[in-house]
Amino acid sequence: MIKTLTNLFKQDKEKFVVPKGVQDVIPVAAIFDDGIFKVGKDKYSKTYRFTDINYAVASREDKEAMFLEYSELLNSLDSGATTKITINNRRLNRLDFEQTILIPTTGDNLDEYREEYNKMLLDKATGANSIVQDKYITISIQQKSVEDARTYFARVGADLIAHFGRLGSKCVEHD
Repeated sequence: MIKTLTNLFKQDKEKFVVPKGVQDVIPVAAIFDDGIFKVGKDKYSKTYRFTDINYAVASREDKEAMFLEYSELLNSLDSGATTKITINNRRLNRLDFEQTILIPTTGDNLDEYREEYNKMLLDKATGANSIVQDKYITISIQQKSVEDARTYFARVGADLIAHFGRLGSKCVEHD
């Protein structure tokens, strides 16, 4: 166990070179069309975006099921890979929200319901200081080639999508 952790930490550490410019500080060697980043010598990384689940209002049985599924998700991750979760808090742009999310009125007898639903969405969105959270999971792995990394990320991506789906969340590749 200790040797495994020691080897994992050695993989994440690379020789430090003093950067000559700002762009040299960013550890990205190449970006591929399928969203895979080469972030070091034979190290590749891919990010997935996932949505939140409403754990707080779930019943006790649902919470237990979510906990067990989340445990399965964590256990499915490769011990040789580095996994990072990123939560980005950002302010909601009200104009963009109104244009993309709200249901436009059509002039029929259902406009009353559309307006009520839109009001509910606006109240919910403007609460909590209009902060929206974007959630990402990034997986990095040592592979000999980008083809090996693609195979690995295809398998891991399918597993993540399945596990998050069973949790009631949606997980998509972040391109």
